[in-house]
Amino acid sequence: MKVLSIKEPYATLIKDSVKIYETRSWKTNYRGEIYIHASLTQTKSETYETAIKYLKSEPNPGYILCLCKLVDCIPMTKEFIDYINRETKEAEYGRYSEDRYAWKLELIEVLNEPIKAKGKLGIWNYKR
Repeated sequence: MKVLSIKEPYATLIKDSVKIYETRSWKTNYRGEIYIHASLTQTKSETYETAIKYLKSEPNPGYILCLCKLVDCIPMTKEFIDYINRETKEAEYGRYSEDRYAWKLELIEVLNEPIKAKGKLGIWNYKR
């Protein structure tokens, strides 16, 4: 199964269905089911303090938290960023600029038992 490691608190925001776009500096052609893994590293970005205000559950670093479907990889344009700013709160806890991509996640399913795993960079494969 494909996995994406994400720094906390962003992985938990996805698990909590608060965050549906994961922003990256690189695009992907992959579409389909993907686990979200909470890395052991917390973000040091300027959005951290805002992001933790939106948490609905406790972070669980070092674990695969949920399964979701990666349905799109959207190049960020001025129009897309304007939409995010106007219609969502995502810009409060994500990096939105025209040199980045928004990975759209849907059908988020929280795992009954999180899976302990060591994260990796990029999209990686997990085998039980």
